[in-house]
Amino acid sequence: MNRAQALTALLGLTLLAPAGAAGPTDEATRALLKAQADRWDQAIVAKDRAAIEANMAADFRQIDGAGNLEDKASFVAGLLDPQLQIDPYRVEDFEIRLYGEVALLSGRTRMRGRYAGKAFESHYRYIDVYVRRNGIWQIVSVQISKIAG
Repeated sequence: MNRAQALTALLGLTLLAPAGAAGPTDEATRALLKAQADRWDQAIVAKDRAAIEANMAADFRQIDGAGNLEDKASFVAGLLDPQLQIDPYRVEDFEIRLYGEVALLSGRTRMRGRYAGKAFESHYRYIDVYVRRNGIWQIVSVQISKIAG
């Protein structure tokens, strides 16, 4: 089989796949992104600057629950503030949606910790936008919405 025949056969298989069916590539990508998101959460709790920044694109932006905008430098500085301590947390209702080189990771969490010695709790829903550039997934945007109660 020459190259043209192989490409034609591959295209035919792609066209025969049921619409919306997740192929092995999608499942592998979902597993990779889930593991990457879990490591990022752990890095945030551990205040591991290198691991936090490695997951973030240079053009990262966050919109917080009050509508404030932060860039990568201010977001990282806030996480590494010596007065802030975040307890380990769990993500619920986790979902990954893939759109080619873009992935939307969303979920809900109840974050607890202390700031300047005072306990806090924040319950929120979030969406993280990841983009694959040069084969590497990095987070480019985070938006959180507070959940009352």
